[in-house]
Amino acid sequence: MQENEIITLIRDRDERGAKALLEHDGPLMRYIIAPILPDPRDREDCLSEVAMRVWEKIETFDPERGSWRTWLTVLTRNAALNRARHNRRHADDTELRPDQADPTPTPEESILQKERRDLLNRVLRTLTAKDQALFFRKYYYLQSTSQIAAELGTTERAVEGRLYRIKKHLRKELGGEEHA
Repeated sequence: MQENEIITLIRDRDERGAKALLEHDGPLMRYIIAPILPDPRDREDCLSEVAMRVWEKIETFDPERGSWRTWLTVLTRNAALNRARHNRRHADDTELRPDQADPTPTPEESILQKERRDLLNRVLRTLTAKDQALFFRKYYYLQSTSQIAAELGTTERAVEGRLYRIKKHLRKELGGEEHA
């Protein structure tokens, strides 16, 4: 089944769309979730949560803004990261302390975060397509160096060397110190 058919079925609230989503895009979603969530039960729960989010948020998918795979990838990654954060937060969080600071950023912090994110995105676009893909695999999808090396058919040392050069370039372009 093609992406457009899946999208149409989900938009029409046809349950065959949910099944087709998991059959067609389940491997991609599992690939994204796996490095973020080590527990297999968390992975399956997250996969179910992503399928539900796709069902609920299908109207927000706009092909003018990006591809189906990109939209699905972002949705999947964010769900996995949220679950990982939740797991870390509740692992040793038996009671709330009154002296604990509010983790919500202030409006000023939010603006600064957005400006830093925009600058980083502009600088990332100056990288080659291969270097962008490597950077995203390591730092966005949180894949291990060994996994990346195996899938690219190279050594871990070669991957680490490219990542080092990418980070050095980013530090230079972002105005940071250039330590060797």
